[in-house]
Amino acid sequence: MYRLALKMLFGDTAKYLMLVFGIFFATFLIAQQASVFCGLMRWTTATLKNVPAPIWVVDEKVEQVNETNPLRDTDVARVRSVDSVAWAMPLFSGIQRVRLENGKFKVIQLLGVDPTTLAGAPAKMIQGNLEDLRLPNTVIIDDLAVKRLAKNPGDKSTWIKVGDVFEINDMEARVVGICDAMTSFTGGPYVWTTYERALQYTPASRKMLSAIIAAPKEGISDVQAAADIQKATGMRAYVNHSFNSSPYDFGTSTIWWYVRNTGIPVSFGTTVIIGFIVGIAISCQTFYAFVLENIKHLGALKAMGASSTKLCGMLILQALTVGVIGFGIGMAGTALFGYFGIKNEQPPFYMTWEIPVFSLAIILFICMLAALIGIWRVSRFEPAMVFRG
Repeated sequence: MYRLALKMLFGDTAKYLMLVFGIFFATFLIAQQASVFCGLMRWTTATLKNVPAPIWVVDEKVEQVNETNPLRDTDVARVRSVDSVAWAMPLFSGIQRVRLENGKFKVIQLLGVDPTTLAGAPAKMIQGNLEDLRLPNTVIIDDLAVKRLAKNPGDKSTWIKVGDVFEINDMEARVVGICDAMTSFTGGPYVWTTYERALQYTPASRKMLSAIIAAPKEGISDVQAAADIQKATGMRAYVNHSFNSSPYDFGTSTIWWYVRNTGIPVSFGTTVIIGFIVGIAISCQTFYAFVLENIKHLGALKAMGASSTKLCGMLILQALTVGVIGFGIGMAGTALFGYFGIKNEQPPFYMTWEIPVFSLAIILFICMLAALIGIWRVSRFEPAMVFRG
């Protein structure tokens, strides 16, 4: 009986392809949009990933990593004075302008780190030596800057390489290294230099210390050290973990700030809902038409003694078969989109394990709804109607 159900499904090629397309479209739209949303939210915490310090100390009013309220230089010593802190170093973070060789300007995320310890420097170098950052007028750029700051990004021969020179606010910056870094939310590449040189590249103001990065002493958790810093200094201390429910985590605070204060979740959520509605509309309507076309065959089986449970099982099998095939093709399409997105470094794409599970749950719901509509129609069909013509 179940083999017969599959023959009925695959025998009607037009309806079968339409059902698979509806599930594929819904799966792709839901999974792709959810992954791009997660990728975009991940970009908002790129500075935390590129400066992997265990603790970030900022002004008490700062809620997310991309906003700064400068601190006093003496605040570094106040953090160092906390018993549970092993070390604390100044960090400059700000958006600056770079003038290219062709006269155009580009925006960069300038990071200034302590020249002695290089705490906050890039974790993974591709070319050059990290220690060369201590030489005069030197910077380390990320892999995005290689193309973004080139005279002609489409011409590989003009890409920025070690030894090249450009200007930051009319001051010379010589490239001594290229590192691997996450793309920032603003789309500008990351450029590292020493803290003092970052202040020279930046227009002067009364306070210029963006944040203090620190680490706890051995045997003390970073959460405990952050709580001690807040209690002793009155400044806001965050830990640098991945997204979680901790009120001390800077990444979590940053992502929730963007969720609450921007229209990004509404925009992506609307598209996901549209995918859900389109999936229901196409699948349910097509499956209902499929059942109507085969109602006489199902009625004949019923007249020959097939139980209602068996007929329901046949319809559920047909709906699940279409759902699994459409879901698989949809996830394959999403993975292909993600492959090219990651390769080209845009759009942002980050698929967590919850996204396929969530998408599968929605697809199964759509399939069960379509099957229920078919079961309802078959249950109202009298077997005697088959023999009345």
